[in-house]
Amino acid sequence: MVKNKEYLEAFENQLAADEKVDFSRNLEIYEAMWQHAVELGLFPLKDPYDGMEDDIRLAKILNRGPSVPVTT
Repeated sequence: MVKNKEYLEAFENQLAADEKVDFSRNLEIYEAMWQHAVELGLFPLKDPYDGMEDDIRLAKILNRGPSVPVTT
């Protein structure tokens, strides 16, 4: 349980500021994650447009903003 939220946020911000970006390490992590997804059969997508209609509908709803009632 966090008792001092401001202290924790300051600590996290300082930790992030002090951490150096290691591009090659980040690339290794990305490639390992990609390879894992390929091994699981998630990539490459059989049909990259599968579900696109749902994504477009969701984007339209989200881009309307909170003041407009959503109708489906």
